[in-house]
Amino acid sequence: MATTTGTREIARALPPASRNALQPVTTLRAWLDHLAARDRLAVIQPGRALQFELAAIAKRLDGHKATLFPQPGRHAMPVISGLVSNRQWIAEAMGVESSEVLARFQDAALNPLPWKEVTTAPAQEVVHRDVDLAKLLPLPTHNEHDNGAYITAGLLIARNPATGVQNVSIHRLQLSGPNRLGVLLLPRHTHAFYEMAERAGQPLDVAIVVGVDPLTLLASQAIAPLDFDELTIAGALHGAPLPVVKCITSELRVPADAEIVIEGRLLPRVREPEGPFGEFPQYYGERAERHVIEISVVTQRRDAMFHTIVGGGLEHLLLGGIPREATLLAHLRRSFPDVRDVHLARGGVCRYHLYVQIEKRQEGEAKNIMLGAFAGHYDVKHVIVVDEDVDIHDPAEVEWAVATRFQADRDLVIVPESQGSKLDPSTRNGVGAKMGLDATKPLDADAMKFKRIRVPGEDEFDLSRVVSAAPSQSRRKAIGG
Repeated sequence: MATTTGTREIARALPPASRNALQPVTTLRAWLDHLAARDRLAVIQPGRALQFELAAIAKRLDGHKATLFPQPGRHAMPVISGLVSNRQWIAEAMGVESSEVLARFQDAALNPLPWKEVTTAPAQEVVHRDVDLAKLLPLPTHNEHDNGAYITAGLLIARNPATGVQNVSIHRLQLSGPNRLGVLLLPRHTHAFYEMAERAGQPLDVAIVVGVDPLTLLASQAIAPLDFDELTIAGALHGAPLPVVKCITSELRVPADAEIVIEGRLLPRVREPEGPFGEFPQYYGERAERHVIEISVVTQRRDAMFHTIVGGGLEHLLLGGIPREATLLAHLRRSFPDVRDVHLARGGVCRYHLYVQIEKRQEGEAKNIMLGAFAGHYDVKHVIVVDEDVDIHDPAEVEWAVATRFQADRDLVIVPESQGSKLDPSTRNGVGAKMGLDATKPLDADAMKFKRIRVPGEDEFDLSRVVSAAPSQSRRKAIGG
């Protein structure tokens, strides 16, 4: 077995005070140590199968513990999963309280730090020019009907052919041959770059980066304008410019501390079958003719680890959800200063259901906010607007507001035949309806009509003073037993 610094350090229990929780975590190895020190990293027995078994274990521990798989299948390279499968963990990685996550991400997006180029990097310690991905990397198969092994945690970096500015995103990448990957490109920036290159009859250089720190992973999911390099958001989240290194075969710059970098080209006018694949809506993305990446070289650390995100798991959902929340909150506040908070609910796969908390000042404002939210991102399908007294992170609270403050004949908004997510199976190739619910109180309502019940002292009472430590004994005594 090839031992790794991560494996050695992870297995050791660091004291919780050994790392300042108020500082951002800037390396993957430091993040694994942080998780291990807090009993949030499960080291799994060697030899777990790459097909299904690895994903089954990771998903059982989803949101409770990250997982480290030494020697998965017949591979010496360890696999890690579930690194950011809990909202509180993401706050800790940023070095902030949970309530400050969106504000911190917004600040980083507004104040990016240009990256710093280095000439040598851990990510290029070992170079493989004879590429057979299945032999080089421990590629898992996650869900029952997935069309084989996938790279799911790869940051795909491409450059605008006209301006040279990079874009960073995550795409599902199907192993289609020894040096070939099928890729789903949705209509976003990478797809726009590819179309520019394809019109010129040229391939588009890409780099797939596997194994980065949690903040760089999160930054890759920012909803940023065209020609905005998300690696600059990663630097801002770190509090220092991100070290990058030039790829061997292209002008792309990649995180210098990455575990693995796969360099290749998106081929022009080439499409091959890709899918099905288990996606975030908890359904399979369909099989279709997709774009193709041809791999030219793979570089890695000497003791590299392979990160995989289980399709449809919490890591998959939260990585997409939190950056969207930050972007939608900033977008709404530009026009609606009464918006206090937003939340993309887990029940809406952290994409489709948006809860908006407002300090209501005008009747009709909630409906305008719904329309603004729909315009903020086409994935948003249902919007529920509630008052300040409703905890939007508690689904039962939101449902209660709908149950007691919403009437369908006056508080419902429906937008038919609008653009939505192509991964939503209920749409017609991405075209569907959007719905908004105004679950706010009328401003002119009688104060007692919507007054929430409350027992005085309920939240402040010290239960340890009145609850017996031996309930069975106390019960017998109380009833004379």
